Amino acid sequence: MIRSKWLWAALFIIPAVELFGFIYVAGFLGAPKTLLLMLASSVIGFLMMRFEGKKVLLDSRTQMEEGKVPGRTMLDGLCIFFGGLLLILPGFVTDIVGFTLVFPLTRPLYRVFLLKWIEKKMKNGTFTFYRR
Repeated sequence: MIRSKWLWAALFIIPAVELFGFIYVAGFLGAPKTLLLMLASSVIGFLMMRFEGKKVLLDSRTQMEEGKVPGRTMLDGLCIFFGGLLLILPGFVTDIVGFTLVFPLTRPLYRVFLLKWIEKKMKNGTFTFYRR
């Protein structure tokens, strides 16, 4: 019930914030330059996501070959995935959050919150493990 309220709020608030950001930036640069900037940020973000994703995949393979569990690397992969999803969405706010999720220097900030969320889910018993 609470989750659906947050989802509905996000579905209305995020587009409103993005529209406000687009209008604000377009007031300074003009609409054509703003659209070009938005397109360029999506393309750069997509390329960054591919590069970082390949690097994380290679690191996780290396760790598994050494017999280690690639825990941190998997969390980095999740951050890159969600950052890539945000970069695909048009808008400046989602692009900023997406870039910070994909960029390696800011990714540890999100990793801390993700670890705390997983730990909380495991303690509550609401985190499900799937095994083959």
